[in-house]
Amino acid sequence: MFGRNKTEKITRYDPQRYTPVIRCSICNGEQVAGFLDGANGRMEEIMLLRGPEDLEQFKKTYGITGEIRKIY
Repeated sequence: MFGRNKTEKITRYDPQRYTPVIRCSICNGEQVAGFLDGANGRMEEIMLLRGPEDLEQFKKTYGITGEIRKIY
């Protein structure tokens, strides 16, 4: 809207192109899970993490195992 580019939502996780990350705010502690595009460095935000259950749901939905890197 108002000149913003609409991007496609990631429906399947491609480990060759995307890196799963959690963006953390140093101001208010808000955490957002998403994918970092290796080609252009942009983050596609997928979901707000309100607790450990949301993180587990994110990992289960996209088949992610192991730890996810946090960026600030």
